[in-house]
Amino acid sequence: MSTPLPPASTVAPADSLVTITHVVYALHTLSLVIGAFGAASIIGAFVFGWPSIIAVIINYVKRSEVRGTYLDSHFSWQIRTFWWALLMSAIIAVLGATLAIVLIGFAIWIVGFFVLGIWAIYRIARGWMALMDRRAMPATA
Repeated sequence: MSTPLPPASTVAPADSLVTITHVVYALHTLSLVIGAFGAASIIGAFVFGWPSIIAVIINYVKRSEVRGTYLDSHFSWQIRTFWWALLMSAIIAVLGATLAIVLIGFAIWIVGFFVLGIWAIYRIARGWMALMDRRAMPATA
């Protein structure tokens, strides 16, 4: 039988893992900035941009190394943010395309993608600020 890990808040992660978590937040932020100031939408750059895709790959590759630390909650937060953004983007795209016939679809795209972009900015900012304070992210959010 293996001994259970202590609560996440009591296990100190390696400094290199904290740095990797900062890099992942920075990559997601880069995607958001590219979307805000480039030709793509904020959420489009976040979901389909190389920086965010690389960030999620890093999350999955390094996830086992952060188990039992507060960084595990940040990895889950980052992964969930990416996949929820992708899912909601698909729903907004399909709903907007379906309702484009009656001209409401265009408004759904504009408002939906704008709100989703703000949500992604909020999630990344909130997570990165918690990481700077060395706090775990809530498990249910």
